Amino acid sequence: MNQKYFKLILILLSAGVLMTSCGGINRTYQRPDLKTDGLYRDINTADSTGIGSLPWKTVFNDPDLQNLIQEGLSKNIDLLVAIERVKEAEATLTQSNSALYPSLNAGVNAVITHSKASSKAPQPGYSDITLSSSWEIDLWGKLRSNKRAAVAALLESEAYKKFVQTELISSIANSYYSLLALDKQLAITQKTVENRIADVKTMKELKESAVTTGAAVVQSEASRYAAEVTIPDLEKNIRETENALCVLLGRNPGTIKRSTLDEQKQPDTLQTGVPALLLSNRPDVMESEYALRYAFEKTNVARAYFYPSVTISAIGGLSNTSIDKIFSGALFGNLIGGLTQPIFNQGVNKARLKITQAQQEEALLNYKKALLNAGQEVSNALYSYQTALNKGEVRNKQIESLNKAVEYTMDLLKYGRANYTEVLTAEQNLLYAQLSSVSDKLQQLQTTVSLYRSLGGGWK
Repeated sequence: MNQKYFKLILILLSAGVLMTSCGGINRTYQRPDLKTDGLYRDINTADSTGIGSLPWKTVFNDPDLQNLIQEGLSKNIDLLVAIERVKEAEATLTQSNSALYPSLNAGVNAVITHSKASSKAPQPGYSDITLSSSWEIDLWGKLRSNKRAAVAALLESEAYKKFVQTELISSIANSYYSLLALDKQLAITQKTVENRIADVKTMKELKESAVTTGAAVVQSEASRYAAEVTIPDLEKNIRETENALCVLLGRNPGTIKRSTLDEQKQPDTLQTGVPALLLSNRPDVMESEYALRYAFEKTNVARAYFYPSVTISAIGGLSNTSIDKIFSGALFGNLIGGLTQPIFNQGVNKARLKITQAQQEEALLNYKKALLNAGQEVSNALYSYQTALNKGEVRNKQIESLNKAVEYTMDLLKYGRANYTEVLTAEQNLLYAQLSSVSDKLQQLQTTVSLYRSLGGGWK
């Protein structure tokens, strides 16, 4: 092999290194300096860790709920799709990594000559076996940037999987708590109907004693039916919530094994952690940053297209004029170096660069938006939780007073010193307060779920 080939390649490499030193083409990614001060509005915390760092089994300690979450993590369709996306990104990364190495191809050629004008048998022709290789020298970092973009895409897909997992856990928990709340409301309503049936009986006895009138009896019956008519809707809501929860679990519609609302316990404190931790803990924020890194590397790739590509090609093998003696043929080989400089496609290159730069800026804005949305959700969840606690304290006092009101007005009615309208008003107010108390408890549980999710909890 002649030395002139090596001289040519050395010249190409030297020229490439010289141009690389002058360009600064390939730039290094750095995380944007986003301010997180005041991200939780008026809620300041110096905690280095928060509820978002806890395993989900620590936050959700109900055994039935834990079983449901575990089932969802193994069978939920959306999560399985996210896992396939990760596999796809891994294959893309492998493909990008292969571009950094030389390609190698093998070939076999054979030619047999034959003339129709001749009566002789076909004559042997020539044959050869070749191995060829081509390698693009990554002087400008185009291939390496493509590889880093593929790494960012893989990390983005993994962050998406984590995001789907946190959303799944919170959805299962919220649906489970909603189911328990509906159970409690149904039980309260059924108990209310029993009490109203007893009221009807009492009203009939008082009418016979001339303490009340027939109007009070009819009114008590109407009050009983008003409570009873809400039961079918509650049962329908329970069934629909069970079915929705089954979809999250990847199973056919059916009943859900569960405990009761009164058995639910929450973490003693809801620490949030410093806002900056959202950058490394919340999956959708991580996903948006990896999308930014991907766009950044693609901009590097687009910038590299303005510079010449250097390719080294080699071919070698065996050649013989006789097919049956191919392996005893002569060896041959060539080594070729090439430098290709884009000339007439500068418009395409400029357009490509503008597109990737715009996509990079778009990704940066989405990253900022994701962080702002995360801060909003944390702030809302904390305030909503505190609101639910405050409401719960007042609601308990209200229910206590209304229980006494029902008791007192019923006693006064028996002695003819009150009418049934007063009793009915007290009973309706008590029912409303009891049902609202269930909603308050549900709000506490669901805002805990919301806070856990908004702080990136559930994927560790």
